[in-house]
Formats: sequence, C-alpha cells, structure tokens
Amino acid sequence: MNTSVRNTGRLLTAALRALLVLTVVCGVLYPLAVTGVAQTLFPAKADGSEIKDNGKVVGSSLIGQSYLLPPKNPDDPEEAPRPDLRWFQPRPSNGLGTNSVNTQYSLILSGATNRSGDNEELIQWVKDAKAAVVRDNSTAGHRVDPGDVPADAVTSSGSGLDPHISPEYARLQIHRVAARNDIPVDRVRALVDEHTSERILGFIGEPRVNVLELNVALRELTR
Repeated sequence: MNTSVRNTGRLLTAALRALLVLTVVCGVLYPLAVTGVAQTLFPAKADGSEIKDNGKVVGSSLIGQSYLLPPKNPDDPEEAPRPDLRWFQPRPSNGLGTNSVNTQYSLILSGATNRSGDNEELIQWVKDAKAAVVRDNSTAGHRVDPGDVPADAVTSSGSGLDPHISPEYARLQIHRVAARNDIPVDRVRALVDEHTSERILGFIGEPRVNVLELNVALRELTR
C-alpha cells in the first residue's frame, strides 16, 4: 500500500514538473522568441500591417473598409447605405468596417454568399450592383460602358473583407473620383498606377490595388 502511494506521488510530481516545464517553454519562452523575431524582422506585419494617415492609424492593409455617407435618417434601420463617391469604392460586402476616418472596425459578417451562379437572388444582386456602378461612375464627360464593369465591382470576395480591387475596377472609378474632388484625371490615373501591385514573383495571384492605401494617397491630394 505504501509502495502504491509512493508511486502515485512520484507520478504526480513528474506530471507537475512536466506541466511546469512545458508551460514555461511553450507558454513563455516560445511566444517571446516568436514575438522577438517577428518584431525584429517584420515589425510592420507583426503590428497588424497598420496604415497611417497624417501620423494616425486609420486601418490595416489586410482588411477592407467601406466609404459611406452618413445616413439621412439615422433612426431608419431600413435606409440603404449610400457610397461616398469622393473616394474609391471597395468590392461589395456586408462585412467591411466603417471608413478610414473611424479607426474602429464594426464588422457585421465575414464570409461568402454561398449562392450558386444560377441563384436568382444573386443574379439580381449582380444586376443591381452593375447598374449602380455604371450610374455612380458616369460623369458629364465620361459614360461608363456596362461591358467594362469587372466582376469584382459587383461581387464580394470569399471572406467579404477583401482590401483589394482589380486595377480595372480602380481605373473605372478614375473619372468620377477626379470630378468629385476637382483633380485632373491624369493625376488620379497616375495615383492608381502608383498603387497597383503586380503578381507576386511575377506569377502568383493577380494585379491588385489596395483601396485604403489608395484613398490615403488621394486624401493627401485633397488637403
């Protein structure tokens, strides 16, 4: 009986020692080492890929934001949000944050619609979104051709939080942004070109434009 108690005591002691060692190694030393390496080699990414505007953090380059006008009637929950057409607009999504003025992300939803390509509701969404893109981006001197509207302008990403749009969608918005901000079209076009990222290593992914980074640069032109 005494031998059994001693064996049990030794097992418990060994288990507690193992728990203590693993806690220190896995819960303290390893996180500190990983954090130290990340802060040394990739400080910007380790801190959340923050984007700053005039010294103030306005968001992350990894999460999209919406650019909306304040509601006309804040007490009406059914009022549809209206895009602030002074800014480049992101992909359609219900999960984006508020805008770069408000640094708090009010996430509603992250995920795809999970509707098939022949779903009638999805088809109607796309048609409505396409009509809105043509209407919003047409100016007195420039009419958007419906055939030029890219897919990412009328569909959300798989996560619903995509921070990027295609260069085609960014270029489609150039005339509207230029007109709304009284900036020459060529200057806005150059801004889009400056913020267009090519494929990684020349073959991975697609060319893309980070909307928040582009709008921060646009804000510099409008100050």
